[in-house]
Amino acid sequence: MPLSLRRGRVTGIQEQHDGLVRLEVDGMPCVAYPEVTGSVALDDEVLVNCQARELELGSGGFDVLYANLTQGLGLPAAAGAHVIKLPYSPAQFAAMHAEESDELAAELAGMPVVCCSLHSQLSAVCAGLEGMRVTYVQLEGGALPLGLSDTVRVLQERGLVARTISQGACFGGKVECVNVASALAWAATAGHDAVVCAVGPGIVGTGSRLGHGGVAAAAAANFAGALGGSPVLAVRVSSADERERHRGISHHTRAVIDLSLGDVKIAWPKGLEAPEWLEQREEVDVEGWEAACSGLPLSHMGRGPDEEPWFFAAAFAAGRLARGLVR
Repeated sequence: MPLSLRRGRVTGIQEQHDGLVRLEVDGMPCVAYPEVTGSVALDDEVLVNCQARELELGSGGFDVLYANLTQGLGLPAAAGAHVIKLPYSPAQFAAMHAEESDELAAELAGMPVVCCSLHSQLSAVCAGLEGMRVTYVQLEGGALPLGLSDTVRVLQERGLVARTISQGACFGGKVECVNVASALAWAATAGHDAVVCAVGPGIVGTGSRLGHGGVAAAAAANFAGALGGSPVLAVRVSSADERERHRGISHHTRAVIDLSLGDVKIAWPKGLEAPEWLEQREEVDVEGWEAACSGLPLSHMGRGPDEEPWFFAAAFAAGRLARGLVR
């Protein structure tokens, strides 16, 4: 499994956000995560990982800055950090984790935890939770850097997400946690009303029933239930997808349901016919979801709410159901 690295020079910087820089290296699109590689500037000599773009993989389209040879060598570790992200890999780095300094709640006391198998469900779910203090927890199964998500930035600007947590191999949240369980416990300790868990942008997928990143939602649901929370599943439903395994209720959702060990509430949008096998569902009135989601990023596989209304309505239903569970 060799890395595909190439040398280059920064020839343009398009966007700079907290945790993300979009730039060009020798005219090719690239992203950088400055908390890992240090800052970047025009004409810096860099190393980029170009494998995904060159192979035209799902996470391709741009290179990823691997090291800044001009001003990114010999960077100090985060002060006081003792836990390594991506341990023993070529990209390992130390980061402060909440478990090192904060006392975590022993249980969630019924706190709702919405579990998404796709990042594109996030906006509509959070719209359904409007008015609540919401923590977003990023799961493995898609992009690992939380800073890559433009959706999360918009949700924070709108006040729909109060705090972000990157757990496990994910990084870049305002809070870092070792795993999903401690991330949920941190949110409960902080007094937040609800948690939304989702994989990052993009998704690992092999086309098989279990070989996809969406199963991370089942792990989140199981942790939530074990800790005394109220897990809610955001159903992935589609009418427009040309692939049979995603039409209707996706095989992603069926896998999550099958792998969930405890009582998981399955939100279903009222007005959409449900399959006979989905008996354990809770119908939710989603009238007005379009207005509630106005101005938010709504895109699923390149399609918007006009083409995939039930996809976003189902995600909104999960948020609305969770909102009713807040104590």
